[in-house]
Amino acid sequence: MAAAQGPVAPSSPAQNGAVPSEATKKDQNLKRGNWGNQIEFVLTSVGYAVGLGAFMFPYFIMLTFCGIPLFFMELSFGQFASQGCLGVWRISPMFKGVGYGMTVVSAYIGIYYNVVICIAFYYFFSSMTPVLPWAYCSNPWNTPDCAGVLDASNATNGSRPPALPGNLSHALNHTLQRTSPSEEYWRLYVLKLSDDIGNFGEVRLPLLGCLGVSWVVVFLCLIRGVKSSGKVVYFTATFPYVVLTILFIRGVTLEGAFTGIMYYLTPQWDKILEAKVWGDAASQIFYSLGCAWGGLITMASYSKFHNNCYRDSVIISITNCATSVYAGFVIFSILGFMANHLGVDVSRVADHGPGLAFVAYPEALTLLPVSPLWSLLFFFMLILLGLGTQFCLLETLVTAIVDEVGNEWILQKKTYVTLGVAVAGFLLGIPLTSQAGIYWLLLMDNYAASFSLVVISCIMCVSIIYIYGHHNYFQDIQMMLGFPPPLFFQICWRFVSPAIIFFILIFTVIQYQPITYNHYQYPGWAVAIGFLMALSSVICIPLYALYQLCRTDGDTLLQRLKNATKPSRDWGPALLEHRTGRYARTIPPSPEDGLEVQPLHPDKAQIPTVGSNGSSRLQDSRI
Repeated sequence: MAAAQGPVAPSSPAQNGAVPSEATKKDQNLKRGNWGNQIEFVLTSVGYAVGLGAFMFPYFIMLTFCGIPLFFMELSFGQFASQGCLGVWRISPMFKGVGYGMTVVSAYIGIYYNVVICIAFYYFFSSMTPVLPWAYCSNPWNTPDCAGVLDASNATNGSRPPALPGNLSHALNHTLQRTSPSEEYWRLYVLKLSDDIGNFGEVRLPLLGCLGVSWVVVFLCLIRGVKSSGKVVYFTATFPYVVLTILFIRGVTLEGAFTGIMYYLTPQWDKILEAKVWGDAASQIFYSLGCAWGGLITMASYSKFHNNCYRDSVIISITNCATSVYAGFVIFSILGFMANHLGVDVSRVADHGPGLAFVAYPEALTLLPVSPLWSLLFFFMLILLGLGTQFCLLETLVTAIVDEVGNEWILQKKTYVTLGVAVAGFLLGIPLTSQAGIYWLLLMDNYAASFSLVVISCIMCVSIIYIYGHHNYFQDIQMMLGFPPPLFFQICWRFVSPAIIFFILIFTVIQYQPITYNHYQYPGWAVAIGFLMALSSVICIPLYALYQLCRTDGDTLLQRLKNATKPSRDWGPALLEHRTGRYARTIPPSPEDGLEVQPLHPDKAQIPTVGSNGSSRLQDSRI
């Protein structure tokens, strides 16, 4: 990790994330607060970014030239201004719609992501039995097509009636088409899946209860903002690695595990030149790191001004990539064992999406001794990984609201804002716990958080590097870190990363296929709703740009455009003591500037001032 530290200049005031004069301060930013220490920020960002799955060679290439540079850009952006995904657009007010787009995307993801966590909670509680309920086909919900791997040998010797042709299983032998008990448990018992996305049926009360548990846990962990969540992530971001290691050790000791791992590691060189492979790898990097969700900017906004976010971005991105690869070993060692048990190729038991987490892998766990224990560990790990992301999604929304309103009252009532957002998320998630809920969940995942992320990221990159100007941004980073961004990042930000984002955008359009779930084809009206969800975040950008143009002074359209894109007066570091160089002021800051000024003696220097809305409030002031 030494290479990730960056060439800090000897004269730089930034050492280990702090400057000497700040060594005794509890919080640099008294108004918004900061992370308790930098480990909390790193762990939170790791928990936010970590995802499963890797494409090896294309994956690493895309991580290097697109993932890490964009990650560093968003961290430095939020940290420099100490603002969430809305406040940072003082850099170019006309593009504030990008921040609103990020907020809308985070809202969509926050709604359905907690439903995934609630299903993991449900499986976790269901694993607290001597025998896993999806191990055998003797349950009331099972059909004649069911054939479990534990009694597959009995299915061919006459002890069980022959299986009727049905859906191809995630694990099948050469002579028998079957539906696995884990698939029927998922489809017929947990979801009670309806036949159409418009047929909501009943709300699954067990899932609704687990959804309530999920939101209560998230709210309690964020009740004091980053101060409380920063302590929780010591556990939620580290314990999954303990579980992964336990499952890895158990997996590699199983017969057939080597076959599964080799299937995972062996590249298909005949496909290495296909555009689809590179596009998929780029998309995976893009989405797994959480770029353009607004969460990275929000989390970085709570870091101290001189924190080395360059080091953090490299560490977090590499940790994300390494975790994805490591998790692949864990998953494919177990799937290799399952394939060996059934006498089939690993490709026949592998799955993706919900099918991997809630069908294929749980079924493989039934083959292990003391299978409920391994199931408990696996789903507990999924819960913790999900919570790490959900913390950041909720904090992104809350920070956007609080920073946008910006007065003392809402800062003091931030807990109630968090509660309100959590309650709204719970209510909006109720339809996703119905019998048609999985259809809507996948619709939101495929449309609300897919194409729009690429557009938002592309416009963010262009607005910072080409509208605000790369020279200005590089100077900002040097003022904050003590050194400019390395040449590699400068080249990536100006040329390589925008080109890759544009490639992903074109690839997404060209390779578009209507969404399906197993053999179910979504109707046209549902696909139209999906496009509207995707458009609802992207449309914020041109709508706000038009609004800003209309309210900006200027005699001509060109003059208005120039004024709307130049930085506002209060763009720059949030604290007066950090506003040096071209941000230094020759006149005292006005209340409208929105700058926070630190007192020399916080207990003595509170002077009442009049805010921009005419209301009197207390403001810290430096004497």
